Amino acid sequence: MSSDSSQSRVRTELEPVHELVTVRPEREVLTRQRLPYFLGISADTAGSRGLSMHMVVIPPGGVAEAHRHQGFETAIYLLEGRVETRYGPGLRRSVINVAGDFLFIPPNVPHQARNLSDTEPARALVARNDAKEQERVLPYDPAADA
Repeated sequence: MSSDSSQSRVRTELEPVHELVTVRPEREVLTRQRLPYFLGISADTAGSRGLSMHMVVIPPGGVAEAHRHQGFETAIYLLEGRVETRYGPGLRRSVINVAGDFLFIPPNVPHQARNLSDTEPARALVARNDAKEQERVLPYDPAADA
């Protein structure tokens, strides 16, 4: 896809990429974490092979489904908002991040993000070292580790 195109193209198979690819998200999609994503770079959108990067929006008061990322790392940069992430066995640990913070989530660590504002959305860039990461997002039941 050329850089002057305003349309994003979803790749139907893993094609070798020899050109720069611009992705302009046209709409949000709902992920397995039950949060709206604006799809950016992935195997499907850009032909990437080892990374993905998207923007997630946590609506006011919104909470992600508890989950874990099977075998891949996640890096998050919080653009706007204040988010609590509960994590670990039984989701008993917690960290609060604000705009400007980076957050690293190791592979297989159960977690759940919650927007602490009831009036403003939280927005973050999410990068992963897996080009098809949604296929390996697994639900997590905190009661199983209680």
